[in-house]
Amino acid sequence: MTDTAPRPTLEAVAERAGVSRATVSRVVNGAHGVREALAERVRRAVEELGYVPNQAARSLVTRRHDAVAVVAAEPETRVFADPYFAQQLRGISKELTAHDSQLVLLLTEGREDHARVGRYLAGGHVDGALVFSLHLDDPLPGLVRGAGVPTVFGGRPGWDDGRDDVVYVDSDNRGGARDAVRHLAGLGRTRIAHITGPLDQTSAADRLAGFRDVRADTDEGLVARGDFTSGGGERAMRELLDRRPDLDAVFAANDLTAAGALRVLRERGRRVPDDVAVVGFDDMLPVAEETDPPLTTVRQDIEEMGRLMARLLLRGLDRDPGTGPTAPSPTVRRSGVVLPTTLVRRASA
Repeated sequence: MTDTAPRPTLEAVAERAGVSRATVSRVVNGAHGVREALAERVRRAVEELGYVPNQAARSLVTRRHDAVAVVAAEPETRVFADPYFAQQLRGISKELTAHDSQLVLLLTEGREDHARVGRYLAGGHVDGALVFSLHLDDPLPGLVRGAGVPTVFGGRPGWDDGRDDVVYVDSDNRGGARDAVRHLAGLGRTRIAHITGPLDQTSAADRLAGFRDVRADTDEGLVARGDFTSGGGERAMRELLDRRPDLDAVFAANDLTAAGALRVLRERGRRVPDDVAVVGFDDMLPVAEETDPPLTTVRQDIEEMGRLMARLLLRGLDRDPGTGPTAPSPTVRRSGVVLPTTLVRRASA
């Protein structure tokens, strides 16, 4: 066995810095009212002694837990397999880490998990919640509201209960879809199909609406339901080719869907882009660059969306999250931020 050195105390820091215990407590807990010269002496003493604040005691003083719940309304098999979630979580994690706050990941595998998540949020374990990938009939918004924790949603809310205090971060899904379809039309394609995402999510519904904005007279036989997965893209592509073998372009609701569609087109002997041009949505790397051929797609800054979600929540908690990286000209709507999208041209269209 080895002896363990005693843990430095608040009193030891105060003695080293030559200040009172109360002054050390104020500095450690981020309170105002301490002269900068004294605060610097305390910070130096903390570093020299290796003092680590007791989190439980600190929470009693600050009423903060320095922890944020990240709630994904998807099963873990989807969250850990889909690079979209990895990018969004990376952005959230970077922002929280920069402000000394911990990320607590909560997943909802099924309906029985919602009550568990609601109890955890109501239990006073976290300062706030970031919630994304919601479906229209999802009970999570009500549970979060009932828990009384500050919340920022990822994606435009799909419910309308008359409240105007909902904070969210989204991309211009409808505008991005219009750009994708206009690009295909500009290539001379006249039989443009669309593979949707799950239409109980606002991002998929908005992309379908953008498609119809440009192709209002599209035959419904050129629209097939997908689920934002490559397997869903394969199934929908086969369905479309069986119904409309004359189609000459496809706008897929996301890059994974497009990757599945490309595999089926290759199996059926269709050349891309000669016979069928394909455009995706997300610009998820390395997916978009490693498809065959590389994918033309609509880029949304997924990582920045995650950072903005965390930043808005921290601001709501009266912190100063700093300026961080410059976001691309967001548009504020209601209590939300909508980021612009851009078309990235590669070989598929």
